[in-house]
Amino acid sequence: MPDRIFENICSQLDLGRLLLPPVRLSGGLMHKMFSLETTRGRYAVKLLNPHVMLRPEAKANFDTAERLEEILEKNGIPILPAITYEHKKMQEISGQYFYLFPWYDGRALKSGGIKEFHCAEAGRILALIHNIDKREAPFVRNEIRIDWDFYIRGLEAENSGLCQLLKDNRSLLCDCQARGNAAVKRLPQVAAICHNDMDCKNILWNGRDYRIIDLECLSYSNPFLELMELALCWSGYEERAVDFELLRVFVRAYLAAGGSAPEDWEAVYDSNCGRLEWLEYNIKRVLGIDCGADEKELGISEVRKTVEQIVYYADRKTAVLDSLSQSD
Repeated sequence: MPDRIFENICSQLDLGRLLLPPVRLSGGLMHKMFSLETTRGRYAVKLLNPHVMLRPEAKANFDTAERLEEILEKNGIPILPAITYEHKKMQEISGQYFYLFPWYDGRALKSGGIKEFHCAEAGRILALIHNIDKREAPFVRNEIRIDWDFYIRGLEAENSGLCQLLKDNRSLLCDCQARGNAAVKRLPQVAAICHNDMDCKNILWNGRDYRIIDLECLSYSNPFLELMELALCWSGYEERAVDFELLRVFVRAYLAAGGSAPEDWEAVYDSNCGRLEWLEYNIKRVLGIDCGADEKELGISEVRKTVEQIVYYADRKTAVLDSLSQSD
């Protein structure tokens, strides 16, 4: 990444001059984050993926997220909002869109560092976010219609290992897709402000203080789906090692803070199939579809990881539902 873009950012936003070369930050799976140290202070800058910005719906989605970010801030939710410059949060230089943030001296927790306190606090704050503006509304999601055979054929020449991985799990992928499409129709008719990505990497902790980051996915969505996904993420699902006590702590804290539990946990569990879309996105990275050439290796890693998570999710369904039934 040429330093020139960062020099231009410093100049355009009056940040002073760079004291050190920009440092790439870990965690960003779609956009790129950097730390900037300047004569005016320390900042974080998020360079938005140019291929994402080409999507027809991208600008409208970011506009919605910015509006909801302001609502969360006004309601005292501990977020790290983007800096506004000349009445705009999203900035642009030579076709590169980006957000600038004040630096927060915190760190994301790995699975081994997540304790009951963190799960309880994440569950509590999630309920507060959902309760800001909860309304009756149908959950509208287009049916997932991923052609797994198309990607299996595409991977035959590109990556034989991933091709075989998809072949071995084709039946499961198709079954999860069918179950998810059917289950969505059984979800409660409710919508709320949802972060849509508030997993462990997107809360930075400093002792017991914290800030929620990565707010670009904020939208109205089904709160029960987000509750399910985040309770699992915070209790070890992404490492395929769910701690059921942490799972119950998260859900109980959510309910104690005013959140609601669904009547049909199984419908929510089956509807939570966004991993299929994430898998497709990363297969496209491997195949060079709608992405940059530098994303291929990340795509390969994420395909393997995501398939393992989908298999684990299917295997642990009964155990998770039993645990959730003890949380109400």
